[in-house]
Amino acid sequence: MENGTRGREVCARIGGNIGTVMRGQTAAVRRLLAAFAAGGHVLLEDKPGTGKTTLAKTLAKSIGAGFNRVQFTPDLLPSDILGVSIFDQKEQRFEFHRGPIFTNVLLADEINR
Repeated sequence: MENGTRGREVCARIGGNIGTVMRGQTAAVRRLLAAFAAGGHVLLEDKPGTGKTTLAKTLAKSIGAGFNRVQFTPDLLPSDILGVSIFDQKEQRFEFHRGPIFTNVLLADEINR
């Protein structure tokens, strides 16, 4: 089977999975899948309640990927996204605790704040 045909089949299957949850959002799903297939990033801008979070969660679930969400606020620190090193007194060493950016699909919500 040709790679292009296989890629289309996989995208169609993923699109079908997303379509069972996201009804009436065919154009958004197609654009999301195009960016996904191209290895790109997606910026979803729309009014509240239009399914942006659901779309991202459904994509992650459809491809078996991890999903995290970061709520951007004026007081958000880099360590809130990247993670932080915490000293373990018992082991006498620093231990890195990963932040939400260590995932496959990251939803950065309200990035305009």
